[in-house]
Amino acid sequence: MEARYTIHNLVWVAAALLFVFLVSALFLGAPREVSKGTETDVLGSPYEGLQLSARSAMVWDIALEKPLFEKNPEAQLSLASLTKVMTALLAEEALQKDAEIVVGKDAVAEEGDSGLLVGERWRAKDLIGLTLVTSSNDGAAALGAAATFGALPPGELEGEGGSMRTLMNEKARALRMTQTFFINPSGLDVSAGLSGAYGSARDFALLLSYALREHPSIFEATPYARRTFISLDNKVHNVENTHKTIETLPAIIASKTGFTDLAGGNLAVVFEAGPTRPIAVVVLGGTEEGRFSDVEKLVWATLEEISAQ
Repeated sequence: MEARYTIHNLVWVAAALLFVFLVSALFLGAPREVSKGTETDVLGSPYEGLQLSARSAMVWDIALEKPLFEKNPEAQLSLASLTKVMTALLAEEALQKDAEIVVGKDAVAEEGDSGLLVGERWRAKDLIGLTLVTSSNDGAAALGAAATFGALPPGELEGEGGSMRTLMNEKARALRMTQTFFINPSGLDVSAGLSGAYGSARDFALLLSYALREHPSIFEATPYARRTFISLDNKVHNVENTHKTIETLPAIIASKTGFTDLAGGNLAVVFEAGPTRPIAVVVLGGTEEGRFSDVEKLVWATLEEISAQ
């Protein structure tokens, strides 16, 4: 009887110790990453309780190649003008920075007006910068044509982006962007029910990681609220960044906005959380204004998360 009592007590003591250990782990050492498809709900995480307008979000540690926060990261949603990052990347890979690009009439026929003129000549590097900063559909079309056909005057685009679409989708497959496919170089909605491109927050974080590693120069102009670009015809373009709140964020090294009726509000940024610690933040399917506050919340929560490590 006494032996049974002792064993019984030992069992309870062991159970109590296990409970204390588990509680301590929960409050002191619990992991702060999230399961795929959920927002952070781990007690003590800076991400806990964040209210986001975005349907999907990803905070990706580029250096460590791991997620810090996820919300429906694999959801396939409209990319809108985030598409232009792939367009700029392929133009960078296909052309010399000083290659001359001539704006064709099909490019200027794209929706929206960024001030480009038919026949206007550009250095590839400058047109990439203007296109990403202003989210120029004309610029994306001209870059797509040049990337497809080389640095000669592009002439007419083949259909809705022609063979540029093929190049974009081949690159997406090479980067293992499994939820991504492109229909045109700008991301403009094709119709009331068809977007110009689809992808996931995870996929876009992978694209940003690759682009920053291999071709960081495409983002050189994007951290600034205002920029001046001059074409080879000496036409001056004073432009404002479509990321209206970019000056409120710390250490931004890359930024791209996106908005269409189908997509809602999209925004992707990369910021330096420390030396050689780039962090990508991607939000998809938010509201036109909510995307900016979503990214701001995630940036500051991430800085708090990393400082606590």
